[in-house]
Amino acid sequence: MRRVLVAALLVATAAAVFASIGSGAPGGSSVTISNEQGTTWTCGFNPFNGSTQFLSAGTVYEELTFVNGLKSGSTTNWLASSYTWGKGNKTLTFTMRPGVKWSDGKPFSAADVLFTFDMLKKNPALDLNAAWSVLKSVRQQGSDKVVFSFKTSAVPYFYYIADQTPIVPQHIWASVKNPVTYKDPHPVGTGPYTMSACSPQVIKYAKNTSYWQKGLPKIDTVFYPAFTSNDPANQQLASGEAQWGSQFIPNIKAYYLSKNADNHYWFPPLVNVDVFFNLKDPVVSNIAVRKAIAYAIDRSKVSQIGEYGYEPPANQTGIVTPTFGSWLDTKAASTYGYNPAKAISILTKAGFKRSGNGTFTTPSGKPLALRIINIGGYSDWVASVQVIQNQLKAVGIQLTAENLSSTTYDTDLFNGKFQLAYSGNESGGPAPYYELRQILYSKNSAPIGQTAATNWERYSNKTTDALIEQYGATTSSAQQRAIVKKLEAVMVNEVPVIPVTESVDWYQYNTKSLGGWVTQGNPYAKPAAYEHPDWAVMLLHLRPAG
Repeated sequence: MRRVLVAALLVATAAAVFASIGSGAPGGSSVTISNEQGTTWTCGFNPFNGSTQFLSAGTVYEELTFVNGLKSGSTTNWLASSYTWGKGNKTLTFTMRPGVKWSDGKPFSAADVLFTFDMLKKNPALDLNAAWSVLKSVRQQGSDKVVFSFKTSAVPYFYYIADQTPIVPQHIWASVKNPVTYKDPHPVGTGPYTMSACSPQVIKYAKNTSYWQKGLPKIDTVFYPAFTSNDPANQQLASGEAQWGSQFIPNIKAYYLSKNADNHYWFPPLVNVDVFFNLKDPVVSNIAVRKAIAYAIDRSKVSQIGEYGYEPPANQTGIVTPTFGSWLDTKAASTYGYNPAKAISILTKAGFKRSGNGTFTTPSGKPLALRIINIGGYSDWVASVQVIQNQLKAVGIQLTAENLSSTTYDTDLFNGKFQLAYSGNESGGPAPYYELRQILYSKNSAPIGQTAATNWERYSNKTTDALIEQYGATTSSAQQRAIVKKLEAVMVNEVPVIPVTESVDWYQYNTKSLGGWVTQGNPYAKPAAYEHPDWAVMLLHLRPAG
C-alpha cells in the first residue's frame, strides 16, 4: 500500500532531522528510507490499524509464513517452522518455531498466535483482511501447534492468515482495554528490529540483538524520516543521503540516475490506481455516470502526463499486466477504450440533458458536478486527476478535486465520506484474485461512517461474494481462472471502480554502501518500503557493501 503525504513539516536538513531524536546523522551499518508519507509521525505502531500497520508489520511484528507475491506466491517458513493442510484443505495446521523470543525476553508460543486470532474475532475492526469471514475456529493443539479450521476449502486464504496477519504478544495485548484504538507506542515484537525512538520528524529502529535468525540483521539502524512533499525526499535520494526510496520522482533518469552511478530503480506493477465511486451517493450510484466516466478517461494520457509513463495505463478488468497477464480476458479489457462520443451518448440515453455550453445536467435538472478527494502531497496523483478533470470537462462532466491531508483523506476514504476518490492503496497479493477480492468482497466493507478495510466504494453483490468464496474453495487452477474471468466481467459490467493506471512498487536504491537489494533478477520480496512484511525481508538481506 503506497502511503500518503500531507502536513506542514518545515523541511530540515537530514542532520537536523536525525538530531531531533538524538541519533546523529546516519552512517556505517544504517539505512535511511525516503518514502514520502505526508504527515509527521504519530508514533503509534498498532499493526492492525490500517494507517500505521506498515510501520511495524514485518520489522517488529512478524508473520507465520512469508509469501512472495513476485514469485507466484512462493513461501518461506517464518514464525511457523512448518504447515500442513488437511481435511480437503479445510484445516491448516502451523507448527511454531522453537526458541523465538519477544524483544522483552519473554518466550513466543502457539498461545500468542491463538490469542492474536481470537482478538481479531472479538474485534472485527482489527480483522483488516476479513479472515474470520472464512474461518470457523482457531485452536491450539499441544504446546506448539495451532489449527485453523475453515468453513470451506480455503487455500487462497493462506496468504491472509500466514503472511498478512502479524502476531502480537498475549502477555502485553491481553491487558489492552480497547485494541481497536490502542496506539501501541512501544511495540514489543519478535522481529529483527525494535522501535528505538520516535519523534514527529523521524522514527529510529534498532537491531534486535536477540533476534531468532542468528547473525541477522546485518544493518544496525533504520531511519525513517517523515517528509511532507516530494522535493525534499527526492533530494535526499538523489544525493545519497537516503539509500532506499519508495516514491514518485519526475524525470527520474535526469534527476536521480544521472546524479550518481550507484543510484538505481525498478518499478514492478502490482495493483491499480483507481477512481473509487461512493456507491451510496445518488448521482454516481447511477451506472450510466460510471460507464460514461470510464469511456471519458484516456488512461494512456494520464499515464504519460501524470506518471511520466512509469505507471502503465490500466484496463477496466483490474488485471495488472504484465505481472498477471496470463489471467487477462483481453476481450473484456478492450471494452472501455477512450471514447468521448460514447460517454456523451450513454449520458444522453440515460436522461441527462446537455446544455448549449456542453455541460450536462441530471434528469432532475441539477448540474452533473462531481467532487473527488485526492492526496495533496502526491504530485503525480494531483497531475493525474487534473488530466482526468480536463477529460471529463470535454464530455460535459464537472469534476472538482479536493487535495487533502493524509489524515483527512484516510478518514474520509475509509469511512465513505466522499463522492469520488483517487486511490491506489490496495495491497494486492500473489494473484489478481486478491486485489479483486479487496475491491469487490462485501465483507471487506462497512456502512457509511464506519471504517472499511478495503472496498471503500461499498460495493455489495451476493453473486459476486459467492464467486469470491468459490475461488477460496477450489485448488483447481482452471476453476480459479474461470472465476477470475467472471470477476473481470463484474468490473466491466458494473464499473464499481475505474482502474486508471497500474500502480507500481516505487523503488529506488543506492548501492554505494549497501548490498543485498531486491533486483529485477532477484525479486525475493516486493521492494517498496511500504510493503509489509516484505520490507523486513529486504532489511534482512541488506548488508554493508564489501
